[in-house]
Amino acid sequence: MRWMIPVIVACYLAIGHNAIAAHPIMECASCHRQGGIASDPASRYSRKNGCASCHKGYERVFDHAMGQRTGERQFVQRSYGRFDSDFWGKNCSSCHLKGCLDCHSDSALSKPTVAACQRCHNGYYTGWEYAGRAPREDNMRYQRGFAINGETFLKMLPDVHYSLGMTCGACHSMSSLAEGKKFSKGCRDCHKPSQKIIEHRIQAHMQRMECYACHSAWAPQEYGTFFLRFRDQKQKEDFDLKPGQSAEYLRSAYLKKQDAPPLGINASGKISPIRPMFIAYYTDIMQARNNGPENTLLASEWRAYFPHTVQRGSVICEGCHDNPTRFLFEPHSRQIYDLNKDGMGVESFWLQKGQRVSNGSFMDEARYLQMSRKTPAYTKAYVEKWKNILKHGEHSSRP
Repeated sequence: MRWMIPVIVACYLAIGHNAIAAHPIMECASCHRQGGIASDPASRYSRKNGCASCHKGYERVFDHAMGQRTGERQFVQRSYGRFDSDFWGKNCSSCHLKGCLDCHSDSALSKPTVAACQRCHNGYYTGWEYAGRAPREDNMRYQRGFAINGETFLKMLPDVHYSLGMTCGACHSMSSLAEGKKFSKGCRDCHKPSQKIIEHRIQAHMQRMECYACHSAWAPQEYGTFFLRFRDQKQKEDFDLKPGQSAEYLRSAYLKKQDAPPLGINASGKISPIRPMFIAYYTDIMQARNNGPENTLLASEWRAYFPHTVQRGSVICEGCHDNPTRFLFEPHSRQIYDLNKDGMGVESFWLQKGQRVSNGSFMDEARYLQMSRKTPAYTKAYVEKWKNILKHGEHSSRP
């Protein structure tokens, strides 16, 4: 029976002890029968000959966003790829599904935990904020405190669903990911808007806005994303930035914020949070130190998205209706950053000119002005809103 030893070892190496514990009645050959015992049934290349021979249809996950990352590749091609044709391989290849075990390895092949999802959905990428984590500044002096998967973070208010113990899979089922959908359940699949809430009685809110446009408490935002290229590694000694995936590059940002996100229009035509993905700059340090170009603006793109920072409460009316900066109509009198003098190539991060939303659009000025009119109906709702706030505050102050 000596021939069985390498078979058992191969099973442990390929899928690990947890996987065997999760499939106690299965023989090794059940998964490894295709291509011999050295094959990897969990690989994205095994397709129907691997895990999907039982979990039918799920191999299609590798055909969609998490497996292909088509949008990200296209962005790199039209921005950093103009200066470095291998930029993607040097900086962007780590979060790319290689197989089923990327998500299922630490959970006995059951549904992935939130922690498993956040191995890739971390930092500035959607997912980290669900657990109340925001990316720190890039300088090493800010890399302090508790770390998860080697990343330190700012501790923020977590999403109410996370606080109640809901996992990512509650809204992002495996079958929906296999179909290329972003989610399997929307807000109103579980929540019926109460007519006792003033905002819910306004038809324009319910028809033209995503729920999370009001209920997202905060969102990580990065304004001005710099990639610095080092041909001479010794030149890195002058910088004290967090090391990245590539030895050739360091990344930093002009400004990071964690407040209420700007708003625009998503692909469904509804008002939605948006954020820079990315206002991107490139500097070749060797050229810059020889009086060459510095901080070359390559793209100024935003994306409509869902910050996973939902709370029961909402913003006050003027948080949207009297806030032009939130729709990228920043008045000159409110500009505190002089980006022209900093050589940033845009007048303001919060002005639409020279910028675009890659999966939607900015709100046009005429619509914003119409929305911001102080009509009698608006004034009535505004007064009722504040009466409710004051009443709630009075009750909450009682012993």
